[in-house]
Amino acid sequence: MTPCRHVLDPAAPDVGPADLDDVVARELALLDPAVRRSRARLEQLLDERFTEVGASGRTYDRGAVVALLLDEGATAAVPVADVEAAAVAPGAVLVTYLSDPAHRPARRSSLWRRGPDGWRLRHHQGTSVPGPDV
Repeated sequence: MTPCRHVLDPAAPDVGPADLDDVVARELALLDPAVRRSRARLEQLLDERFTEVGASGRTYDRGAVVALLLDEGATAAVPVADVEAAAVAPGAVLVTYLSDPAHRPARRSSLWRRGPDGWRLRHHQGTSVPGPDV
């Protein structure tokens, strides 16, 4: 697994290191081509009220993101760096990282929420980073 910095918060006593590991594993799974080609797996990971703000500034809902991912034809996992998982509130984890640092770097943040079915991604945002100097 990609090295990850954990940040625990006393304001989120129900979120421990194992939760942070689980959420990061789920986040990284979304970068795996096999997961990106599986409607069932995407629907397990994305909250019904999922939203995304893309690097372009456009907003997407769950249905649009699932359709885009199923159609993209990814063949390799997206590389990441600087992964951090932080408990931010009871049942909530913020994951931040740099995606594709060597080619098309973007700062990414994802808010994960624990519900009755486990951890699900509620919101994601990507912001392009200019040039290779990140």
